[in-house]
Amino acid sequence: MTISVGDCIPNCTLAVMGSEGPAPVTTAELFNGKKALLFAVPGAFTPGCSMTHLPGYVANADTIKSHGVDSIICMSVNDAFVMGAWGQAQNAEHIIMLADGNGELTAALGLELDGSGFGLGTRSQRFAMIVEDGKVTHLNVEEGPGIDVSSAETMMALL
Repeated sequence: MTISVGDCIPNCTLAVMGSEGPAPVTTAELFNGKKALLFAVPGAFTPGCSMTHLPGYVANADTIKSHGVDSIICMSVNDAFVMGAWGQAQNAEHIIMLADGNGELTAALGLELDGSGFGLGTRSQRFAMIVEDGKVTHLNVEEGPGIDVSSAETMMALL
């Protein structure tokens, strides 16, 4: 079942790249007591994600945070090494590059994507959500290819 507005983010442990390598981070640490904007992409370094989706959030990070957002989180079913390298390549220093390496959170949210036809296996659908104190207040899931309802510009209008 897909997560809905009003639902709480499931408890999961994921990873971020730290100064000494991959470091665990829980969804409670990321979302409890905070206002966060989480967006997910099917894969780091993929064309749409690298040319449009992540760059939109990088360019608008200050504006997004000026609306009371504590953290902007980019999630993908990739490992922390890949997410760290992608964040560096995209100058995403104001964005948490969250690795859902095993797809645990993606599955718990009910937002998996079958990318096996492209050699990607199970990935995350492209989506964005606003989470306040662990509870989803807005959820936009892309219905097909393209970046529209999950773009930085669309999400900024909801803040």
